[in-house]
Amino acid sequence: MTEQRADNLNEEWLRFWTSASGFWRGPQAWRVWLLVTVLVGIVVAQLYVQFRFNYWNRDFFDGLEQRNSSLLQAQVILLIPLCCASIALEIASVWGRMTVQRCWRAWLSRHVIDYWAEERRYARLARAQGRHQIPEYRIAQDVRVATDAPIDFALGLVSALLKATIFIQVLWQVGGDISFAVLGHPVWIPGYLVVSVVIYSGIVTTAMLLVGSSLTRVIKLKDQREAELLTAAHRLRDVGEGVTPEACEADVKRDLRDALTNIIDQWRRLCWQLMRTTLVSHGNTLLAPIIGLILCAPKFLAGSLTLGELTQAAAAFTLVQGSFNWLVDNFGPVSGWVSSGDRVGGLLLSLDRLNHANHPAEEVEAKSPEPSITPLP
Repeated sequence: MTEQRADNLNEEWLRFWTSASGFWRGPQAWRVWLLVTVLVGIVVAQLYVQFRFNYWNRDFFDGLEQRNSSLLQAQVILLIPLCCASIALEIASVWGRMTVQRCWRAWLSRHVIDYWAEERRYARLARAQGRHQIPEYRIAQDVRVATDAPIDFALGLVSALLKATIFIQVLWQVGGDISFAVLGHPVWIPGYLVVSVVIYSGIVTTAMLLVGSSLTRVIKLKDQREAELLTAAHRLRDVGEGVTPEACEADVKRDLRDALTNIIDQWRRLCWQLMRTTLVSHGNTLLAPIIGLILCAPKFLAGSLTLGELTQAAAAFTLVQGSFNWLVDNFGPVSGWVSSGDRVGGLLLSLDRLNHANHPAEEVEAKSPEPSITPLP
């Protein structure tokens, strides 16, 4: 049963991506790729500003430690252009990201709506699937999530990889090596802050994967129950408007109460799942900055690090572990995205099966792996 469920999820995901990726192909796709290139450039510029902030942090605290008023004044003046550049780049990033998301959602929504509406598939699907398919919810909600999230994830992942590459060098240079004795035996660790952040990030990521392995399935079921509740409420309104016979009122009310019970039960399961993932994510948020300071403290007390270098290394440690733990910070949203993509793919597969049922001979002759949908320009 588990293997069959996994196969269904893979099939739904493949079907979703086969259609959704049409947005990134075709004669007009170069405009989208140009905007994506600009977005990547903005990410690089943001990382440079963040890199400058890291060194600003070091120089500012060194000025405090030295009680150097001229150095502090220079850093305060430098803070103004750094803040302005960071704000401007963040605003540009929001515009570019949401523009791509808006265009992709519009394209895929039209794509699914046209396929659903052609040849009265909407009516045939309603007769074949009943209220459980709920295509209108999938078009309105799941298409939005399925096209919004991957843009955020892609840019976040690029930023995390570049950030890790840049600030690992800072950790290596500032932290240097460390030597200590264990049971009378000398131990020497080169780049000990880099080694520490890799070990710490590996522990946190493994913990998140263990406690959150079922989150995608729980979110998918929760979204399905939400859609069923909405549909049940619409059916009761149809009774009031005369669309559905009054004789069905008792059954409709019972379905509405059952749908509410199901969604509350599913929310309870989601709550317990999120409690487990929060244990890992929030614990990491609290511990990561402190661990960086603790690891740097011995060298600071020994006089090998200045106060500015201590804060610089601790900040770099937090940034690098945040990059390594990108999956930890985005585990919930990634699960929601996969769930929505599966649900959109499930709707498209259901529409495909209607074609197979109506044109079996043509389907055998075609033997084409491509869907019967023609991507919109």
